[in-house]
Amino acid sequence: MTTDLKDTVRERYAEAARGAAAGGCCQGACGDPITSALYSSAETAGLPTGAVRASLGCGNPTALADLHPGQTVLDLGSGGGIDVLLSAQRVTPTGKAYGLDMTDEMLALARENQKKAGVGNVEFLKGEIENIPLPDNSVDVIISNCVINLSADKDRVLREAFRVLKPGGRFAVSDVVVRGEVPAEIRKNVELWIGCIAGALRDVDYREKLATAGFESIDIEPTRIYDIEDARQFLAAQGIDVNAIAPQVAGKFMSAFVRARKPAAKACCTPAYCAA
Repeated sequence: MTTDLKDTVRERYAEAARGAAAGGCCQGACGDPITSALYSSAETAGLPTGAVRASLGCGNPTALADLHPGQTVLDLGSGGGIDVLLSAQRVTPTGKAYGLDMTDEMLALARENQKKAGVGNVEFLKGEIENIPLPDNSVDVIISNCVINLSADKDRVLREAFRVLKPGGRFAVSDVVVRGEVPAEIRKNVELWIGCIAGALRDVDYREKLATAGFESIDIEPTRIYDIEDARQFLAAQGIDVNAIAPQVAGKFMSAFVRARKPAAKACCTPAYCAA
């Protein structure tokens, strides 16, 4: 990230963490159409309220990532820890869930939520998603919830994700994606409404960047298409004629589940091949 963008993102999420820690109403708890209704009551029943209040995602990657006991999971931009705690439940007893975040307030909130939940197979790390503080080939699954779109250097994020994944490891994130062409001025305003700061990728660009990083089996599955009517009040306040732009925006902004896989290690065919 550039310094200015990084500071903007950090302050936004620091404010959200302070609000959640104080028992305030975050976006999801207030019925925001982007962050609400992402988790079932069964999933949130055993979680601290602070983890639920601080959820600012656009999907539920833990429900879609097909996690199994014994796996190591990394959540990029883990916030208040909701997806890390849910992942930890799925990979227990021998698996582990890491959360990575650059915001001190979110890390403090996440660790407090971990303590309240009594979950031991979790570790929250301070760092940036462009520079993941884990060794090569150390993670089975990478998840993330509406965070990669915040980075100004998405190519580096994807290269880092590829690096830390084990051969055959999976990339399984929820993110905001744009389908088709949208005029730049309109796109900027809709992204502001969604909550993105650096900008969401077009689906074709996401696929290309994942492939360039080395991933295969790439798939982008829409999970929630944003209705321009949901943004009407916000856009009107920006001086935009919503009725005029609706045809240019309809069906183009969405939450999506983005899947990809790091190629598996090649098996040796003969002793001579292995020796070579």
